[in-house]
Amino acid sequence: MATIDERIATLEAKLKQEKARKQLIEARKRAAESKLKRSQDTRRKILVGAAILAKVERDEWPEAKLLALLDATLTRSDDRALFGLPLRTESDQAQEGPKSPL
Repeated sequence: MATIDERIATLEAKLKQEKARKQLIEARKRAAESKLKRSQDTRRKILVGAAILAKVERDEWPEAKLLALLDATLTRSDDRALFGLPLRTESDQAQEGPKSPL
């Protein structure tokens, strides 16, 4: 028969394993929640963009207004190129100050 100290050591080892398993489960849950939030955010952005583009195509919203909005907010060269906007120089960006991302 195992001594009391051996039983305590065995139970402590088991407790440690169960705590590690719980942490792993919680980490996976947080990762899944984070992935879901990113996915939902991306879907919202796509839907908003599609709605605005549809309004522009139906002439319910002026294309010039959309391009002015994009010109004021987009800073990355590849993003600006998607909409045919001219590239910005560093001095252009410095004069306008920081912008909030779309």
